Amino acid sequence: AWVGSLAMGMIFFCSPIVSSCRTTAASGAAIAFIGLLSSSFTKSLEVRYFTYGILFGCGSSFAFQPSLVILGHYFKRRLGLANGIVAGGSCLISVPLPFFLKMVGKAIGLAHTFQVLSALMLIQIFLSLTYRPILPPSCDSQHDGQDKLGSRSMRQQCWSQTRKYFNLRVFRRKTYRIWAFGIATAVLGYLVPYMNLVKYVEKRFQETKKDWILLVCLGAMSGLGRLLSGRIGDCIPGLKKIYLQVASFMLLGILCMMIPQCQGFEGVIVICLFLGLCDGFFTTIMAPIAFELVGPMQASQAIGYLMGLMAVPMTAGTPIAGYLNDYFGNYDAAFYFAGVPPIIGGLVLSVVPLIHQRMLKKQR
Repeated sequence: AWVGSLAMGMIFFCSPIVSSCRTTAASGAAIAFIGLLSSSFTKSLEVRYFTYGILFGCGSSFAFQPSLVILGHYFKRRLGLANGIVAGGSCLISVPLPFFLKMVGKAIGLAHTFQVLSALMLIQIFLSLTYRPILPPSCDSQHDGQDKLGSRSMRQQCWSQTRKYFNLRVFRRKTYRIWAFGIATAVLGYLVPYMNLVKYVEKRFQETKKDWILLVCLGAMSGLGRLLSGRIGDCIPGLKKIYLQVASFMLLGILCMMIPQCQGFEGVIVICLFLGLCDGFFTTIMAPIAFELVGPMQASQAIGYLMGLMAVPMTAGTPIAGYLNDYFGNYDAAFYFAGVPPIIGGLVLSVVPLIHQRMLKKQR
């Protein structure tokens, strides 16, 4: 559980370290390429913790976040729809990817499969060079640029760069703090159903030939949810977009706790359809909400710190579920555990628009 969970956690953990979109994405794709390629030469699980879990995870983090931030430079009124289309594009790959990996893995083995995947990351390096920010730099960046004209000590230069990459100004906003805390709480059990559903079906229903249907349902419905949520989000004014996240987290928690109640494989398929839909709604609407909370100039830092806060609970959720499975001998307790944090996180998020309205009234 730790290899995949560590990689997902690192994708979010490294997000607060932000530079320009083009530089960050290209360097991240290069690191991910090195991580996948080196994983093909490892035979030890402990070494793969580093090559796949750390290197690939960190590289994917740097490559992933700019793809969300760069859209804010080109879209404003239709930002949600643009996010939905971009996020939905990943589902076009995630649906056939399990079949592709299974076929390639049987044909050429695990090591060469890693090499094939590393070639995809190599292509990503060149695609990242198309990210061209068009919004003017923030006040801090302009101030740093003026400072460079004068002579500065090495200590001042280091402090300037530290402020650039670790600007904590977004945490001064109360609504952002609550929103980030709510999402970090909700994602503690977020990955549990996605990582354990196939094993659960094989163990409980002895279904090994049709388990691929679950992955297809999750990927396809996630893509549909991303397109729908992007379009719906554009129609919802201001911070009321958060209620889409509230609904998706609440439903996600309920669905997780319903999985052990399924008496047949068909019931699990129905739950997977709605799980994918919830995933799509949560993923797409995240960037537009960040732009509403802190504005376009600080959206990059806001998304980065949010993902950094998500890293620890998202990494810990799957190993905790694995421990519960080992202790009780089944996945029931793991799915019940996974359902509680999204519901709590959804309740926390529901108060953000109310606090925002109260703050606006005080300002008036």
